[in-house]
Amino acid sequence: MYRFLLTPRWLGLLVLALAAATVMVLLGNWQLDRYHGRTAINERIDAGLRMDPVPLREALPAPTGGPGTVGAPPPEERTFTRVTVTGRYDTDNIVLVRGRTAEGRVGFEVVTPLVLTDGTAVLVDRGWIPPAPGGAVAQPDVPPAPAGEVTVEGRVHASESGDAKVSRREGRLESRRVSVPQLAGELPYPVHGAYVLLDEQTPAADPTFRAVPIGHTNNWQNLGYVVQWWIFAVMTLAGYGWVARREARRLAGVVDERPRDRAADSGTPAVT
Repeated sequence: MYRFLLTPRWLGLLVLALAAATVMVLLGNWQLDRYHGRTAINERIDAGLRMDPVPLREALPAPTGGPGTVGAPPPEERTFTRVTVTGRYDTDNIVLVRGRTAEGRVGFEVVTPLVLTDGTAVLVDRGWIPPAPGGAVAQPDVPPAPAGEVTVEGRVHASESGDAKVSRREGRLESRRVSVPQLAGELPYPVHGAYVLLDEQTPAADPTFRAVPIGHTNNWQNLGYVVQWWIFAVMTLAGYGWVARREARRLAGVVDERPRDRAADSGTPAVT
């Protein structure tokens, strides 16, 4: 009854259905890997909020090169670790990161190098401030950093990727991303391979700054894609089976025995 499945046409359809289903399963597996990866990121973010701060060196290796070089990035499992570090802000090399949104407004994040006693520096994102009245690209009035020794508590954030061109305007560095390697090339000391997102500071930070939140990744979207691709794979194979069964019934001369509306077939109006 199903010998027709061995013909070249039906074997070709089978190969096509199996190939499509395999691709869909692989896409589902890829999304599952992304779901696990994003879930791990969210767990590290939550753990960083709960943990006590540790010294910077426990989460981020010190740079070993000369001025303008960048150290190794932190191990993945150490990102978002809460750390504490003491140094002095270098206010001659403030970085304005433009195009950053907070509270529904586009403004700047202010990144300032914190120079440690060993001569290395770590970039500290001190927070978000609104733009000047001249518009979103007008340089804002940046509250002064504390003079002297400062102790910072914050979370380790990996260097950002993307358009990271760095320029200097009115004595300040500007960029659209906190790209540590790009910024390090503009600075006169070796720089750690990640930056610190400020949570607390002693002396206290200026109240003009708004804390920059770390957003959770949308891992549930990836899980939805997993289910979607796997359902499509099952539907593809089921569709092949349904078409094959219909063809087998046709070849066997099986007639559709569903009752027919003879009045509708003849065009005669039904009596009411």
